[in-house]
Amino acid sequence: MANAASGMAVDDDCKLKFLELKAKRTYRFIVFKIEEKQKQVVVEKLGEPSDSYENFTASLPADECRYAVYDFDFVTDENCQKSKIIFIAWSPDTSKVRSKMIYASSKDRFKRELDGIQVELQATDPTEMGLDVMRSRSN
Repeated sequence: MANAASGMAVDDDCKLKFLELKAKRTYRFIVFKIEEKQKQVVVEKLGEPSDSYENFTASLPADECRYAVYDFDFVTDENCQKSKIIFIAWSPDTSKVRSKMIYASSKDRFKRELDGIQVELQATDPTEMGLDVMRSRSN
């Protein structure tokens, strides 16, 4: 099931773990990595439900691209507890151009595999996916 544009397949484990996050809230976040040699997207790291946002941002490499989903809990202005699944395309300025191109060309297809994403963020540095940004995009 490789995509003609990027040639990246999606490992079944990606979909499985995403469903567990969505349905059972088994994880706080999932970081996905493209394995170029295998030409597929794989799960790199799973965040425990108790992990903080800081644990999540620390698990993203400073100079390599990644995809991630984050289960964001927040309270609305009406004081309702809510949760949104946020997809983050992490593409730091310091990452290699080839890597940025591969991640950019594979993103839409990968995102389609994960049914239930409610918000998407494109981030080149940590400030572009800060809690305040997530909060404003989730409301």
